[in-house]
Amino acid sequence: MLGRDRIQYKTREQVLLMRRAGLLVADALDAVRAALKPGVTTGELDLVAADVIRAGGGTPSFLGYGHPPYPATLCISVNDEVVHGIPGEKVLVSGDVVSVDGGAVVAGWHGDSAFTTIVGEAAPADQDLVDATEKALWRGIGAMVAGERLNSIGAAVEDFVADRYGLVEDYGGHGIGTEMHQDPHVLNYRTRDHGPKMRAGLCLAIEPMLTLGDPATRVLSDDWTVVTTDGTRAAHWEHSVALLDGGVWVLTARDGGEAALGALGVKVTPLAD
Repeated sequence: MLGRDRIQYKTREQVLLMRRAGLLVADALDAVRAALKPGVTTGELDLVAADVIRAGGGTPSFLGYGHPPYPATLCISVNDEVVHGIPGEKVLVSGDVVSVDGGAVVAGWHGDSAFTTIVGEAAPADQDLVDATEKALWRGIGAMVAGERLNSIGAAVEDFVADRYGLVEDYGGHGIGTEMHQDPHVLNYRTRDHGPKMRAGLCLAIEPMLTLGDPATRVLSDDWTVVTTDGTRAAHWEHSVALLDGGVWVLTARDGGEAALGALGVKVTPLAD
């Protein structure tokens, strides 16, 4: 159902279908985590995710998306690559900061999630960056409250990050449902335009991106890969989230977000899987 603000609001039954897609994405990303080690190529990791998604009855959301058509199942972004890195022959080595973003569509409904990890031994500054980006994600999810304005999410992310890291403003989250990218665009920073009021049935992919240096970015000649202009490292975390009567449910987290959100005092409202 489309509201007057052109946002697709979902029914309970539709959210349950999105949960199926979300759990399949979680399966694929877990398999990639298990395979991620020094010496593996990003292309090999892409095949791992593709096999899991297709074996689970889904279709990769990213493959063939956009212009030019995206050529892979995952986006795998390494070190100074912020998002949309194309998997291929790149061999991962110890110390690499690796962001893995994946999506799947099941029965016409999409799930989208991302994590960042460090291969092998982690430099303390890199680990702090990865941890801070994940925490910023959960602060943003915790601000997804019925009756509040959409930009409460960006304000929560910005308040947590403060001036400790570069907060990428060129890219943000989005609505998700029968398409991978829908209205509304979800900023990761505070603006004067507070956006529409959030209400039950709203489903969003929330995804902060932080850098160790300047947050400015540029796109490489492949028309996809986004890198930091100053060459510093970046991290990216994402979950698909449904706003329900009484609270949120994180569709791409196995526990619905109960552990991370519970620690912040945020209520999770699960539906039966």
